[in-house]
Amino acid sequence: MEAPLKLDQLRTAVRSGEVDTVLLAFTDMQGRLQGKRLTATHFLDEVAEHGAEACNYLLAIDVEMNTVGGYAMASWERGYGDFEMKPDFDTLRLIPWLPGTALIVADLQWGSGEPVVASPRQILRRQLDRLAERGLEAVAATELEFILFKTPYDEAAHRDYRDLEPANLYNLDYSILATSRVEPVIRRIRNEMAGAGFTVVDSKGECNLGQHEINFEYGPALSTADEHSIYKNGAKEIADQEGHSITFMAKFNEREGSSCHIHLSLQKDGKPVFADDAQAFDRFVAGQLACMRELTLFFAPNINSYKRYADGSFAPTAVAWGEDNRTCSLRAVGHGAARRIESRVPGADVNPYLALAALIAAGLHGIDGELELEPPCEGNAYTSDKPRVPKTMHEAADLFRESTVAREAFGQEVVDHYLNYAAVELAAYDSAVTDWERRRGFERL
Repeated sequence: MEAPLKLDQLRTAVRSGEVDTVLLAFTDMQGRLQGKRLTATHFLDEVAEHGAEACNYLLAIDVEMNTVGGYAMASWERGYGDFEMKPDFDTLRLIPWLPGTALIVADLQWGSGEPVVASPRQILRRQLDRLAERGLEAVAATELEFILFKTPYDEAAHRDYRDLEPANLYNLDYSILATSRVEPVIRRIRNEMAGAGFTVVDSKGECNLGQHEINFEYGPALSTADEHSIYKNGAKEIADQEGHSITFMAKFNEREGSSCHIHLSLQKDGKPVFADDAQAFDRFVAGQLACMRELTLFFAPNINSYKRYADGSFAPTAVAWGEDNRTCSLRAVGHGAARRIESRVPGADVNPYLALAALIAAGLHGIDGELELEPPCEGNAYTSDKPRVPKTMHEAADLFRESTVAREAFGQEVVDHYLNYAAVELAAYDSAVTDWERRRGFERL
């Protein structure tokens, strides 16, 4: 049984004892799955029709699950009430790596039935609706890199994330020999994602020690974001079951960071737009260039995200586009029906719903404004005179705050919500004393 799993199929699986648990989950601001484990019978009897409640603080916390101030939708003053998780039955699937378990993604709404507009899935839905008004659809694929460690999660925490053992000890980019050494873990992830209904394309080694990538077939943008979140959570669970750990940090150490390149194109009536409409492609890409700096907060949502942007690292620093040019932040690839744009700005810590929403909003800005596309960057974009990707979260937040495009595309409530998210993270970071400071200053200062 593959996704989408029909409700009648789930009922049959529950009666036979094949399924006893249903995960009802949504993706939070930090890109993590949150929700409830429901007995399968309760899900079928009650939740399938009516949904389930969750505390609205889940969209008003920091990465460590601390309640923080500044959010309009949830606070101590407002009593931290509930929002409702409404199952989206297009997402129902079995989860092979968890015995007897199915999963379904939820949309968030208030008790009145109004959507929770600051939820990442709703933010993407709004941009997809804007495309639909023009008769367009977005198809996308995300390419998530990660670093695999032989150190289990609990042991890594006890070590304070120091002296972890990477699964490979040298640059394994495209190496068959090096990837064979961890094939039992990577193969299990590939196969069990396929068992969950994902169309797995390939896996390969990357440059950093223990760094790998598993790729999936492109699909509708919303499904791609859903599957990205489920895969990221599932890969960690499978690694943990195998006595390993995985990090999707954008920059774990001073070597190569972990990216999440996003491939995106448009369709109309099921046919690729960019294949026959060069003007639409040009305006869509021109919009990306025009909006990239002011929307970077949705591509790089954490302090650590900005450590990845380094010259000569395959992570972009220049706001530029080029034909099959990996030094640019936007790489045009493919021909004919496969013509698409690859955004190289997001890291592996990205929230896929927010990044896809930002790419669509930028593209629509270019199409609606009939923006002209500059010539492609030839040669090394790192040494070009092009504008630069923001280097800090401070800079990205300031640009997002002043962005007319962000307010018009997402609404002021969303802009304010994610500006507060940035402010909370910046305040936490600015008050922290780091190992780097201790090493430099303990004796010598």
